[in-house]
Amino acid sequence: MTRKAGKPPATDDATPFGALVGPVQPVRARRRVPLRKPPPPPRARFARADDQAVLDESLASGPAEVGLENGEELSFRRAHVPLKVLKDLRRGRYSIQDELDLHGLTANEARLMLREFMRDVLLHGHRCVRIVHGKGLRSGPGGPVLKVKLNKWLPQWDQVLAFTTAPARDGGTGALYVLLAR
Repeated sequence: MTRKAGKPPATDDATPFGALVGPVQPVRARRRVPLRKPPPPPRARFARADDQAVLDESLASGPAEVGLENGEELSFRRAHVPLKVLKDLRRGRYSIQDELDLHGLTANEARLMLREFMRDVLLHGHRCVRIVHGKGLRSGPGGPVLKVKLNKWLPQWDQVLAFTTAPARDGGTGALYVLLAR
């Protein structure tokens, strides 16, 4: 915007604002009242009951039984056993000296057979054995019973250094190679 020379501006910048606007009154601050109460924060109705049910289930099944499905591989080794030993065991590089087949047995029958088997193989000084537990395909929704039990029972023997799922040629996820102390 250009001004023409000689014409005074419409308003003088030196004029005080109050003189231009006139008398003013400050606006009183009004308190805002919400129309309705804010809703409570969202909360799951059954979250506490669900959390308790999960906790109860996990405690009932025990730590060794959680998360085992039909096709999952098992693996265990003592802290002093090198990882290379476990890898060699998994690859079948140890000679299998004896075998136990637990197919079709109940958990109690399998436990008794396992005790007797372990007593015999330890007495004879065997180094590596195979235990066939089956894949648990007919165990129903609970999953494989003997597989879960063996995963819990075998580490209880101090002479069990390591165990792992056997290769497919020797039973795959339905069998274990167990490495024993001499």
